[in-house]
Amino acid sequence: MNCKRLTLLCGHYGSGKTNVAVNLAFALKNRQDKVSVADLDIVNPYFRTKDSKADFEAAGIRLICSEYANTNVDIPALPADMYCITDPREGYFILDIGGDDRGAYALGRIVPDILRENNYDMLMVVNCYRPLTPDATSTLEVMAEIERACGLPFTGIVNNSNLGALTSAEDVLSTLRYAREVEALSGKPLRFTAVEASLYQQLQGKIENLFPLQLQKKLI
Repeated sequence: MNCKRLTLLCGHYGSGKTNVAVNLAFALKNRQDKVSVADLDIVNPYFRTKDSKADFEAAGIRLICSEYANTNVDIPALPADMYCITDPREGYFILDIGGDDRGAYALGRIVPDILRENNYDMLMVVNCYRPLTPDATSTLEVMAEIERACGLPFTGIVNNSNLGALTSAEDVLSTLRYAREVEALSGKPLRFTAVEASLYQQLQGKIENLFPLQLQKKLI
């Protein structure tokens, strides 16, 4: 997948956007020298990109996150160095944005610079197995709320519909109709379908633009 300099990942709670963000960063590092991950999620303190800090360091990927991430201090704080995302305009960034419209407000400070540079993708990570996005109509409502909150339009969709460890290849295949309907109604292209790596071989050739995911290990 060709990436713009900035790739923003948004989605409903439980969509799996953080795991997609982590995997995209590693995939991008195979093609670009300077890659950073910026954790701007001030909504969900549990699933954080910081869980992959050691792996990022080993791969030479910079992690930008709040000093309170993965601590027992529940403060919705943004990382102090978040402005390096847009100034200077150097390197590639994967941005993990908080769930729904509340998390998207965190982007407000850097949105004008993102729009001026105009070298970004904002991808909606969708999961039809989540209770509040079971169909295309409800998913579009969430997308509209996020766009209004942050002031940036989506440029594409990522289908990450899954049932966690219980997901089968058939479960993923059955979501393609949903993903295509979201694509058609939103007018935003379906960029890829993400699947847990163990399902990749079963689905390869059956789904276009299939992207394998290594699941994050939660730090205790």
